[in-house]
Amino acid sequence: PIIFPNKSLNSKLRFGIIGCSRIAESSVIPAILTSKHAELEMIGSRNIKKSKQFANKFKCNKFGNYDDVLENENVDIVYISTPVGLHEKWSVLSAKKGKHILCEKSSTHSFESAKKMVLISKKNNVRLMESLMFRFHPQHKKVQELIKKNYLGKLFTFSGFYGFPPIPKTDIRFNKKLGGGILNDAGCYPICASRILFSEEPESVFCNLVIDKKSKVDTKANLFLKYSRIKSAFMSVGYDVSYRSTYGLWGTKGNLSLKRAYNIPGNMSAKIIINTNKTNTISIKPVNHFSLIIDNFSKVLQGIIKSSFNFEDDLLKQARIMEAARKSSQTKKEIKIKDIK
Repeated sequence: PIIFPNKSLNSKLRFGIIGCSRIAESSVIPAILTSKHAELEMIGSRNIKKSKQFANKFKCNKFGNYDDVLENENVDIVYISTPVGLHEKWSVLSAKKGKHILCEKSSTHSFESAKKMVLISKKNNVRLMESLMFRFHPQHKKVQELIKKNYLGKLFTFSGFYGFPPIPKTDIRFNKKLGGGILNDAGCYPICASRILFSEEPESVFCNLVIDKKSKVDTKANLFLKYSRIKSAFMSVGYDVSYRSTYGLWGTKGNLSLKRAYNIPGNMSAKIIINTNKTNTISIKPVNHFSLIIDNFSKVLQGIIKSSFNFEDDLLKQARIMEAARKSSQTKKEIKIKDIK
């Protein structure tokens, strides 16, 4: 673990915000403000007027553009919330300035780009984590416990669904140059969830992306991930569909499903429905998974805890599968993960 030599374990790490996005405003900055391990140092936007508005809203007395955030020596960690197509640029610049990086999902637009981000982070002795905040919600740990206790028997299939009602075509998610599209936006969630629950990496991917004729971005996607032995994962994500945010597991002794898997609000109880000989529902009290990821990343950097997974290796594994999915859709073939170099 990286420990800040000039800080006590009770000191809070200081966040600089790169990108005044909706998720930064609604969830991440509020989580930083309520954290016992982190605090808000500075807010940056391409538009100074917008960074000032955010600063006023969150009572932060320092604001500016992205470069101003990186030049601020008091910033320990940057939270990068720009469009996906700009993640590499600002991650690389942040690493070179010695800032640890919490980068919004998806980490970037290609496996080659992800490798560059990780390489430069390691060269500059900073940590880089992809902000897939859902994985820190305790409902997934409970599912893992049920798997280990053999409630479901040998696992056979993971199925995941994540989709949204129509969004405006002017939304940044329809901008191809900036890394828009449903795979980057939502496909990353069930891919990550299947990896976590199967506790292994897939061997191959078959993916079909539905491309919008005007914007050229993918608006729907079906993916099939083949894991070792008998395990497989199917996932479907899309825009212009009814809202759905679920996953399920099917095993030799039973099956389970989550009612709200990927973006459960902080005031909502999680529910795991288990079907074996009878149907049971496990409820988990409301928690804010944005707060959990902020605290976890901060405590790992402070040396208070050890991470349960390697941030950089996980980012690369995730990006490799995403790359295989894109290549599969382009070639209309099953792509072996080992062939993505």
